[in-house]
Formats: sequence, C-alpha cells, structure tokens
Amino acid sequence: MLSFKMALRSIGANKMRAVLTMLGIIIGVVALVVLVSLVNGATSSVTDTISSLGSSLLTVTVEDDKGYPVDMETLNEWMAEDKVGLIAPYSADSLTAYADGESGSITVYGTTPAYYDIQGLQLSMGRWLKTADVENNSYVCVINETAAEELIGYVDCVGQAISLDGVKYTIVGVLAEEENNLTSVLTSGTMAAYLPYPSLQRLSGTVTRELTSFYVGAAQGGTVEEAEEAMTQLLLERFDQDEDAFEISSQNALEEAMSSITSMLSVMLGGIAAISLIVGGIGIMNIMMVTVTERTREIGIRKAIGASRGTILTQFLMEAVVLCMMGCGLGIFLSWAILQIINTVVASLDMVFYLDTGVVLLAVVFCFLIGVVFGLYPANKAAKMKPIDALHYGG
Repeated sequence: MLSFKMALRSIGANKMRAVLTMLGIIIGVVALVVLVSLVNGATSSVTDTISSLGSSLLTVTVEDDKGYPVDMETLNEWMAEDKVGLIAPYSADSLTAYADGESGSITVYGTTPAYYDIQGLQLSMGRWLKTADVENNSYVCVINETAAEELIGYVDCVGQAISLDGVKYTIVGVLAEEENNLTSVLTSGTMAAYLPYPSLQRLSGTVTRELTSFYVGAAQGGTVEEAEEAMTQLLLERFDQDEDAFEISSQNALEEAMSSITSMLSVMLGGIAAISLIVGGIGIMNIMMVTVTERTREIGIRKAIGASRGTILTQFLMEAVVLCMMGCGLGIFLSWAILQIINTVVASLDMVFYLDTGVVLLAVVFCFLIGVVFGLYPANKAAKMKPIDALHYGG
C-alpha cells in the first residue's frame, strides 16, 4: 500500500509527463477495444440477419447418383420419414421475358408446391403453384413484384399472359418482396418467375426424371439439424455410403462460416492493436529509466537508512504498473465514449456496438503484464544501485 501511495505521489508530481507517457497505452487500449467491439457488433448483426431470413431448410445437391437417380417418387418416399419435412426440387435458367411490348432477361425457377412453404414465401396476390400444375405441365407461372412492374407495368396482373422464350404462360400469382426472407432478398431488384418443375425442363429442352438439386425443410416440430442427420443417412444408404456423392448445406453452415471469418478478423485486429500497446510499454520503460536517473540520490538515501533491494524494486515496478493501469482505465472509458458516438451515427442501420467484457478483461490483463515486463528492468536497475554511488551521483 505504501508503494502504491508513493507511485501516485510520483506520478502526480509530473502530471504532463505522466499523461504523455500513458498516451501510447491509451491509444493501444482504444484501438484494441473499439476495433474488436466493432467486429463483434457487426458479426452479431450479420448473424441475426441471416437467422431472421430463415434457417429451417437444407440445400441438397447430388454430385454422383451411383446409378440410382433421385426422382419425384424418391422425394415422396423421403417425405414420409419422421425427421424429414417437405422436399421441393428446383432448377433455374435465364430466359427472355416479353409482355405488353416490354422485354428483358428473367431468372426462371422450376419447382413444386412444397417450395412455397419451405422458403416461407408470401403472395402479394393470386395463388402459388398447385400439384395439378406440376402433373399436367400447365402453362402457368408466379412472378415477383419486380417482374410485374417492369413487364406489365403494375402488380395486379393475375390472369395476364407473359412470354418466356416465345412460350406463353398465364400469371396466376405475384410474390410479395419481403426483407426478412432470403429468397425475396436474393431476387429483389431482379425479375424472377416460378414455373412447375416439368414445365421449365420442357422449356429448357432438358426433360429428365433425374433430380440433382432440391430443398429439404425441417419436420413439423423438428429441427433442421435432425432433418440434416436423417437426410444424410438416407443419401448414404442410396449412394453406397459415399459421402462425396452428395452435398448438404444449410444457413447454419453460413452462420458458422461467417462467425469463423469474423473471429479470425478479430484476432488479426487485436494483434495489430496489441502492437500499439507494446509500443506504449516501451515508452513507459523509457520514462521509467529517466525517473530512476532523476531519483538516484533519493534511492541512495533510502538504501542508506535501511531500505532493502526488494523495497526499491517494488516501488519503481509499482509506479510502472500504475501508469499502465491508469492509461488502461482512460482507454476503456474513451472506448466506451467512442462506441456510444458510433451507435448514435449508425442508429438507422439497426446495428449496436457495445463494450465486449472479454476484450476489456484482455486489455486490463495485457496492460498489467506490460507494466510488469517493461517496468522490471528500470526497477531492477534502481534496486541494484549501491548506496555510496547513488549518494555521490551528481554531487
């Protein structure tokens, strides 16, 4: 406690020098805490956004069917499994759309009625594709609002005709564009149409019973993890236990990948900020060397009246640590203030940045270690001084 009081007294006697010495630590702490907190806040926001888009579906791609192709009957059999929900095949092609004198490139998806529930879509008007449309290869389609506005000129266009690569289709529904739906987000601003799966095959000239891509939803009351486990087992049984014959992906995997990337970014930015702290530590060691030199006679007097080597070492080491911790405290306060300002600026983006407790604790521990490591050499130099040499210094 006495060493702590003496450290405060020494720092207070040279306030400006102490502030300038702490500046390196303050900047390092601000850089560490603010940068990592920004990355963590952005990660949380992105993860929440991905989660809000829906993660209760799997995307299955068959790479090698091993002579056992998947068809509609196969999907119906799999949908009867307890852990598997709805399954919808899909394919996509880019075609030319024409209506009322307007034309343009449109992305056309071929699928089945189950696609609507799996993707969590919403209709602005009209209806979605029906089972009868798929079975009869009906010339019907559902378009998004962008396609309706650009081709027809208005959204209320159910019953109107649209030409896709020269083939006429009747619009039976218009999809609403929602911000919390992944399909709507991906097709927002671009024209999209949805046809019965066999209709797109016929239009593209690739009629086949073989399905290579399909979506799988979680069972009622089940989880996407359970559905993934069940689908993996079904696919392994069908393709001779060959894991390379198919690929299953989910938005959970996307979240994990994003988390991995941002974690790596946090480590990199934290490492850069740590360099600033080390530079600040060198500054503290430098000023402590000056302090030892200035107080050489004081050290000689204290040793002459009985102060031990350990007492002198503790005194100067304590001073270095206190300087570091005061800089750390100011840096954390400034970090909090900066994050509050950033939150005010980006309030409209629905992003919140906050002081990460783990990063704050890391900054405190790191600053303490810097104080000890960079303060040890000056303190040891002071402790090893001989009383007679110290008393004669400058005399």
